[in-house]
Amino acid sequence: MVEFEIKRNMTPQNIAEITQLLDAVEKADNRKPLNDHLWIDLRQGGRPGFAGLTARHHRTGQPIAYCQISRGNESWAIDLVVDPQHRNQTLDLGNALFSEASKIISGEGGGQVHWWVCGATSEHIDLAKQIDLHSGRTLLQMRVQLPLSQQLIAATKQVETQSFRIGIDEDAWLTVNNRAFSSHPEQGSWTKQLLQSRQSEKWFDPSGFLLYFLSDISKPTLAAFCWTKIDRDLDPKIGEIYVIAVDPQFHGQGLGRSLTVAGLNYLANAGATTGMLFVDKDNTAAIATYEKLGFTVHHQEQAFIGEIASTAKQT
Repeated sequence: MVEFEIKRNMTPQNIAEITQLLDAVEKADNRKPLNDHLWIDLRQGGRPGFAGLTARHHRTGQPIAYCQISRGNESWAIDLVVDPQHRNQTLDLGNALFSEASKIISGEGGGQVHWWVCGATSEHIDLAKQIDLHSGRTLLQMRVQLPLSQQLIAATKQVETQSFRIGIDEDAWLTVNNRAFSSHPEQGSWTKQLLQSRQSEKWFDPSGFLLYFLSDISKPTLAAFCWTKIDRDLDPKIGEIYVIAVDPQFHGQGLGRSLTVAGLNYLANAGATTGMLFVDKDNTAAIATYEKLGFTVHHQEQAFIGEIASTAKQT
């Protein structure tokens, strides 16, 4: 038998228990089970729009599965993790947790929902159908060996970047980011509060947050950026291009490749031997740029998306 509980606010003990479960999943799968948005919401203990749903072993009381929902700017994020020793129960546990999660979402106005899955199986598809989700975007995780060859570097237009200045560059970065990702469901519509939440993360290092300003005009203008990340607690040898973008008004000048190379060079100098990034499978132009730099596909991640109708009473 399994006992279920729903928390809208997590105590330090709750967070510690779930973190222990997530650590076991990370060790088994060799990757973090929650994305940055969900990790931050969990550690903060529960902001509006958060819910943590836990399945506990009826004898030991230990968490054996965890489902989290977090309301975003454009949609609800939902995720599910199951203890590696109980994955034979994934379908039953997932159905029960997703059913309760969908009730919470519908009771708070409903809306678009997305669930990211690495290596989707028939069980994931069945669970998605439980709350009327269907296949959506596909992300490719691509990797390249570092350092890059001198030949590749020499073939790339070099640009002079500067590191992000906390308290100075936030507004300029938000403007370019939100313009570049205006139609993106997760990266668009960033706020200063969301940016500050990333700056408070242990892995954040402004020296690896590279900005390229055009200086040949009357006022320095941010044209592109490459935000890098090394999570030394996870793997200090893997350096990630966390977010990269060029202001749409400066497209077509080769800045995407230049900033990618600048970011990879920074990561190599910081000790990373593998460069990594995520890109939409449909973004063929970006993929072509990365392939020319030696990137290859490591794995795919699938989004399941859909709408959950509202059952909230109108006031």
